[in-house]
Amino acid sequence: MTTNNIIEVKNLTVAFGKFKAVDGISFSIKRGEIFGFLGANGAGKTTTIRTICGILNPTSGQVLVNGRDISVSTAVLKPHIGYMSQKFMLYPDLTVKENMSFAGSLYNMREEDIEKRSGELFKFIGMEHNIPGAVKNLSGGVKQIIALCAALLHNPDLIFLDEPTAGTSPAARRDFWRLIQKLAAGGKTVFVTTHYMDEAEYCNRIVLMEKGRIIAFDTPEGLKKTFFKQKPLELTMLKPDILPVVKAEFDALNIGMSAVFGSNLRVSPDNFENFKKFADGNKENFDYKEIEPTLDDVFLKALKTGGNLNGGEK
Repeated sequence: MTTNNIIEVKNLTVAFGKFKAVDGISFSIKRGEIFGFLGANGAGKTTTIRTICGILNPTSGQVLVNGRDISVSTAVLKPHIGYMSQKFMLYPDLTVKENMSFAGSLYNMREEDIEKRSGELFKFIGMEHNIPGAVKNLSGGVKQIIALCAALLHNPDLIFLDEPTAGTSPAARRDFWRLIQKLAAGGKTVFVTTHYMDEAEYCNRIVLMEKGRIIAFDTPEGLKKTFFKQKPLELTMLKPDILPVVKAEFDALNIGMSAVFGSNLRVSPDNFENFKKFADGNKENFDYKEIEPTLDDVFLKALKTGGNLNGGEK
């Protein structure tokens, strides 16, 4: 039976002793989509990726890639998978060309094929691949793009990017995500982990992870609709230094969630009438308005409510 899913994860658990880094998660990834795996450091994202790639063994559960169980087909699946780790994975003292040559040798590619494919990749991203000098002298954003090219050298169908923009500038992050979108438009499936919630807006579907568990799974817009029947509110302070006082009072009343964003306070009331009473008593302290929810708002609310485990599987 054929399926449009390139990955199927079923009740996956990965434990190290008594500690469960991944705790009974299930999800599927469609061919050609950008799939986001979000969560704070330590949520279980990297462990999940390494297990899907066959680097780690599941404690229990099953992982299928292209319909094959990874526990028995790792060698067969290797040519179809590209993996870019969250730490810079190239040799800093080698040139770009030397790094690409080494990466290609891991897949038994001929030198002439490595040269041809390198040229195609760097043309695709708009960069010259014969950059002189050692890689260590390049900027962080350029290094990450070169690492992506190395992961794509053998032309895999499925690309894993583990925190690919960590430590790069906002401009480099934007450029990198343009490349991800181009890859997906060309038919590649991209599985990307990040703790930047704004980056998840580019994904077709996303999983939110916390302490090894999935707390939400859907499209970005689907998650916003699920967790915010009523839009959050932004409170603009009218007095200097009043923000901590307003936040403390709001939290003490236990009428919803609050989070500081710059000099403003964002709140998600459980009951608007209760909030209105609170606001009426603070007219001299703040103004407020409705705002569109972000994925940061979704993540905070998912943590508080225990999540929505069925959103993306409907």
